[in-house]
Parts: sequence; C-alpha cells; structure tokens
Amino acid sequence: MPSLWVAVAGDRPVANNHDDPGHITWSWKDSLLGARRWYYAKVLRKRATLISLEVVPYFYALSENYGSPEDDYLILYEQGRLTQEARLIYEALLDSGPLDTIALRRATRLTSRESNHRFNRALATLQSDFKVLPIGVTQAGGWRYAFAYDLVHRHFPKLPDQAGQIKQSEARRKLIDLYFRSVGVAQLSDLVKLFGWHIPAIESSIDFLVQSGFLIQAIKVENQPGGWIALRELIEV
Repeated sequence: MPSLWVAVAGDRPVANNHDDPGHITWSWKDSLLGARRWYYAKVLRKRATLISLEVVPYFYALSENYGSPEDDYLILYEQGRLTQEARLIYEALLDSGPLDTIALRRATRLTSRESNHRFNRALATLQSDFKVLPIGVTQAGGWRYAFAYDLVHRHFPKLPDQAGQIKQSEARRKLIDLYFRSVGVAQLSDLVKLFGWHIPAIESSIDFLVQSGFLIQAIKVENQPGGWIALRELIEV
C-alpha cells in the first residue's frame, strides 16, 4: 500500500536516527490527531492506517457495529468474540471519556508487565473494528509520550449514520476499487491478507468489478507465479 514515509522520505527503511528529516511524517501525524482531517488508527492488518474521511464509512459499514455502540460490544463479549481486556478498555472509555494509555491501563487494572501483550492486543482489536481510536498525544508516562484514546462513535458522531446507508457488498466493492487504483495489480491472497474478509465475499466483489469492466482476471505477471487481477486500463494501455 502507499506509504506516507515513502512519499516523503523515499523508498528506504524508516530511519533509526531521530533527526532524520523523514520523521516529519510522525510530527504531522501527531499534530493532526483529533483534528478530524483524516481517520487514523490500527486498521489494515492492525497496523497504523490513514484513511480519508470520505472512505471511512465504507470501512465502518463492514465492522461489527450495528447502530447501538453502548450495546454492540456487550453482545460481542457474550458471544465470545471480544476479550475481557477489550471489554474493560471499551467500558473505561465509555464511562470516563478520553483517556491516555497510562490512565487507561490503570482504569482497567492492566498495569503489570505480564498484561502488556493482552492490553496492546485488545487495543489493536478495538481499533481494527472501529470502536476505539487515538485522538491525541499526551506527555503521560516515563517517556512523556502517550496516545489519548476515545470511542469512535463519540469522536465521529455522524459516522454510524453515514455507514448505515451503505450495504456491505457496496462497501467491499468500493474498498477493492480504491485498493486497485492504488496498487494496479494484485492477487486474491493479497486482498485476503489486507482486509481479512472471507474469500467468497472477495470473489463476489471481484466478479462484479470484472463484469463492470473495471478489473480483468487471470493476468500473468512476468517472473511471478499464479494468476493476477489488474486494472483493465493498465492492460489496455
């Protein structure tokens, strides 16, 4: 996927030196958290993702949020699809409002070193399902740097209604459309890894986009195994 670091610093590894000019990207990200200029959270493959506000409703339409944020998380928890740690984090934010990472760990009693993995995993899961997102940076903790988190539906109150008007099939097609406009050529396995959707749902969306003339299948890429999917306009140039 396109990378802000690569766009600014060039196609090279992220520098270890803090004075590398490419690190301006981190300053941009930190300064705009909470500004509602774009959506930022661990989304795709539970990694940091920047998403246009025009596109976020399509992601949200595919999440496990069904219109009642105060109840949805409890249903998931009772069904065994949300961990206890994730429930505690969500409830702490629901009851107390935005909290930085240090305060959030105290509120959930997940402050021990042994709980680090469970806390971070739960926080990543809540972000990837559009329930929680970072909204700022605070000077809390020993490093004087900690994200502050809030609930997605509270920070973007119009988002649930915007997403409620989008069918899941429409949302998948839109995101696949944007993905291929970004990368040009990919394999089915790339889509599975990136979005985490079930293969039949992806195949149905691909078939629709092929029939509409947007994509073309069974393409051979030089020195690469297997069949590929590509933007038709790239093949016909």
